[in-house]
Amino acid sequence: MASPRWLPLESNPEVMTKFVSCLGMKPTWQFGDVYGLDPELLSMVPRPVCAVLLLFPVTEKYEAFKQEEEERLKEQPQEVSPDVYFIKQTIGNACGTIGLIHAVANNQARLEFEADSSLKKFLEQTSKMTPEERAVLLEKDESIRVIHESRAQEGQTEAPSLDDKVNLHFIAFVNVGGHLYELDGRKPFPIVHGKTSEDTLLEDAVDVCKVFMARDPQEVRFTIIALSKDSF
Repeated sequence: MASPRWLPLESNPEVMTKFVSCLGMKPTWQFGDVYGLDPELLSMVPRPVCAVLLLFPVTEKYEAFKQEEEERLKEQPQEVSPDVYFIKQTIGNACGTIGLIHAVANNQARLEFEADSSLKKFLEQTSKMTPEERAVLLEKDESIRVIHESRAQEGQTEAPSLDDKVNLHFIAFVNVGGHLYELDGRKPFPIVHGKTSEDTLLEDAVDVCKVFMARDPQEVRFTIIALSKDSF
């Protein structure tokens, strides 16, 4: 049976904020663009930041690195906190929604939700599940799918068709237990990138983003978005 496919979500902070708002997250935290990587531009991002999203091109160089990284970490596993919420991506083009779920799920103590929040309900239902079981439930969750589809069609650029091959991918960076985690539903497990803190999460995540950029120096299709407490 073919995997389900959704329309890709645009890397537009306004669309993302509306999306999680429609899923019942209160707008006390909002998504906003990170306009540059130097300290002056990073200082313009409202604080605190509880999650960072990276949109990047999936190139041959990246796929080769991903394969090497996976083999290396299977031989020498990292210690991953059981508190990290991780979900596999089994739905085509759903990486934007997976990234948002990772950002929100790992910050539930800070974020606020409406009483009837479909996202909060999904997170509670899946809290004890494996990453694969969570993916199966997401495939069946009509409320999240319908809101994803409606938001995917209201960005600034025309939404591609379901069959278009999209070679851009979203991942999330979060702080769990003082460690920086890269959460990518295409990977078999979270990746630990050393220590971090509430105050340094943005800078620490950006340092990892720079490594992604250095791997493909000819590429310009990188976007960084932060989930911040204050309105952008």
